Amino acid sequence: MSRRGRLLGDAANWIVVLGALAFFLLPVIWIFLTSFKSQGEVFRYPPVFWPKQIDFRHYSEALGGAGGKALKDSLVVASGSTAISLLVGVPTAYSISRFRVGGQHLAFWILSIRMFPPVASAIPFFLLFQKFHMLDTHSALIIAYLTFNVPFVVWFVKGFFDDLPRDLEEAALVDGATRWRAFTGIAVRLAVPGIVTSALLAFVFSWNEFLLALFLTRSQVRTLPVALANLVGGHEILWGEIGALTVIAIIPVVVLALVLQRYVVRGLTFGAVKG
Repeated sequence: MSRRGRLLGDAANWIVVLGALAFFLLPVIWIFLTSFKSQGEVFRYPPVFWPKQIDFRHYSEALGGAGGKALKDSLVVASGSTAISLLVGVPTAYSISRFRVGGQHLAFWILSIRMFPPVASAIPFFLLFQKFHMLDTHSALIIAYLTFNVPFVVWFVKGFFDDLPRDLEEAALVDGATRWRAFTGIAVRLAVPGIVTSALLAFVFSWNEFLLALFLTRSQVRTLPVALANLVGGHEILWGEIGALTVIAIIPVVVLALVLQRYVVRGLTFGAVKG
């Protein structure tokens, strides 16, 4: 292929990539700019793309109302579910990888639980938590999310433990280390990229989940997805507050992804998910 042909091919590839990037980022950019528009600009026709003056009123209204409490509730639920999922999932993944606990079919059974649609568990969860007076609590949502986060963490991290050489742990055991020391000091340290990646994905799932949060909460606990849905009324849609609360909901996930970037890149390129 000639030099001109390669240049045309590269240019075509860049055009496709930039076009796809613009297509997917345009809604995000639009909602971001909408959060800074005045009330008149939000409803102006034809639509105004760039706000003439930066207005933070929508942010103060969103955080001053139900949005501020929803942000705290989402942080509590997502952080709690992620932490417990790691505490349960990482040792389980190690035991399955090293000792074949449950036989060869247990790992696939755990993965099948993650494939279970959340809508099918909404009513059973509701009846269960209603019986134990746990509706509209952080604990109810954390427990509900564990049923999906723990299987994911187990399956994801198990692939990392499978790829780690056993010789390092066996050498530590020969030198007098306990099995727990070999697990925490060698296996966990080497599997940090996979553990961090699974933690980030579990956090994102808990952060974005809407259906179970809608079923299991009322007024005492309300996560950000539910709070956003409540901004759409029968007679009015608060687009400015929706834009502000959406930006607020995006920020923690973006910050986590940037802080943990090097671990996530290693985790996603290490071939973690294996049968």
